[in-house]
Amino acid sequence: MLRVSAAQEVTEELLAAVRRLLPQLSTSAQLPTRAQLEQVVGSPATTLLVARDDEGEPPAASAELPPGRVVGMLTLAVFQIPTGTRAWIEDVVVDEAHRGRGIGEALTQAAIELAAARGARTVDLTSRPTRQAANRLYQKMGFELRGTNVYRRALG
Repeated sequence: MLRVSAAQEVTEELLAAVRRLLPQLSTSAQLPTRAQLEQVVGSPATTLLVARDDEGEPPAASAELPPGRVVGMLTLAVFQIPTGTRAWIEDVVVDEAHRGRGIGEALTQAAIELAAARGARTVDLTSRPTRQAANRLYQKMGFELRGTNVYRRALG
């Protein structure tokens, strides 16, 4: 059985899971320190949702992940700006050995519900075009591609 919940504290298990999952999302992402992850979990603006697989044996490809271990995560940011309450989904990643089982959908649905409960009228996210399965999922869940440009400026 899949369980999605908000991380309430940073344990060694959670820190290890985040450090295991992030490289599966981005090879350039720096792994967070415990203090950095504590800022994410402790912030009123962010919620780290984690998916745990409570079913019997994990797939053979990931036998090192016992049942109940974190198999996916998503960060939801909800914040107030002058035009209203905004919600963004970031850092969605499901363990490679557990993909295709509805974990990403469960995480995203939990984030949508949480954003609505916090007063957001919309939820935004970005996804690289190469992440075809993720893009299909978001469209299936009602997300629409927006006609906008996303800009980034590196700092430092």
